Amino acid sequence: MKSKHIIAGSTGNIQSQGLMQLGPVIRYGLNITGKSAPKLCYLGTAGGDASEWTKSFYTACMGNDIFPSHVDLFPMPNVHDVRKHLLEQDMIWVGGGSVANLLAVWRVHGLDEILREAWENGVVLGGRSAGSICWHTGGTTDSFGVDLHPVTNGLGFLPYSNGVHYDSEERRRPFFQQLIADGTLGEGYATDDGVALHYRGSKLHKVIADTPNKYAYHVIKTDGGVKETRLDAELLTL
Repeated sequence: MKSKHIIAGSTGNIQSQGLMQLGPVIRYGLNITGKSAPKLCYLGTAGGDASEWTKSFYTACMGNDIFPSHVDLFPMPNVHDVRKHLLEQDMIWVGGGSVANLLAVWRVHGLDEILREAWENGVVLGGRSAGSICWHTGGTTDSFGVDLHPVTNGLGFLPYSNGVHYDSEERRRPFFQQLIADGTLGEGYATDDGVALHYRGSKLHKVIADTPNKYAYHVIKTDGGVKETRLDAELLTL
């Protein structure tokens, strides 16, 4: 059986330090593939396939031993056979934006089933923010406006809920805990900005970070509300 990996959290963006470059979390995922020149595909569905984000992705890949590509779904797929293209990848990275729109569009195009097939065939999956929540059962989202709402129709590859931007958006933490306390969401993992979760199969393997003094959290329902356990992260460098 092939190993299954998902890298999900509140980081992993393209980083800019004078030049655009792939951040440590994406590089961590690429190393997991075991390939000397891996194929890396970017999915920008949650951001409406914004061309400037796609351009930033390609710029960051320059100078690396990587075969980059992307799949757009707006206004139509940019590749002839989406399934074939995605199954040929070594790693697929999902950008942030609207998780509600992402899930709806993916299901219309059958990407929910295609991505599960890719995962089960050893393709490393990853993403930040909306690209993190999507792999879980659900989480919190601002997809519908400035007020946060629950999302409960995630792909469910991982049997947990997911909280993102836990330390940078003040409403995220209490709302995530509220949703777990009242049963809207099940047991979950949350991440500060700069932190990601590495799952092997459906189990959390490691917490990683590209920023010091940042953490992940395990949140479960209790008789009196919720219990939150802080999880230390392994700090990555470029």
